[in-house]
Amino acid sequence: MAKAAESSGDPGTTSPRPLVSLGSEAKGTEGDLWGPLILCVTLALMLQRSSIDSEKDGGPQFAEVFVIVWFGAVTITLNSKLLGGNISFFQSLCVLGYCILPLTVAMLVCRLVLLAEPGPINFMVRFFVVIVMFAWSIVASTAFLADSQPPNRKALAIYPVFLFYFVISWMILTFTPQ
Repeated sequence: MAKAAESSGDPGTTSPRPLVSLGSEAKGTEGDLWGPLILCVTLALMLQRSSIDSEKDGGPQFAEVFVIVWFGAVTITLNSKLLGGNISFFQSLCVLGYCILPLTVAMLVCRLVLLAEPGPINFMVRFFVVIVMFAWSIVASTAFLADSQPPNRKALAIYPVFLFYFVISWMILTFTPQ
């Protein structure tokens, strides 16, 4: 059984210190970027149009989606660090990347729904799925990132996260195969 480390508070007293707390060195500073990379590539492939003449379809291409996701994640991470956040660079990228999972699932559902006859019900189903998965991504990512920020700067750190997932959600919602 793991024993809590002892830390000295006042002289002559000791108090137990928790084994893991947010932002502590016990949590680790490395992040797993393979999962976010796979999710990003999957999302970019699903958002890519299937037309032969892809220059004229107006939709996002693989490189555009890939750059938006990674540039957005790096920008949010730098913003978090500049605001005084105590989460490491790679942990933040990892959290933002893994929180794309609900939006990747939304894209998969939207592609399946688009196989049916187009109409207002089709759009409403896609809209509902994207909104739910957008909310899930926001809640999941802010649960980690907001706790790493000073209390008076949480809104400044969360607003770019909202915009990041909103742009990805908008690309998913406006996707129509040619």
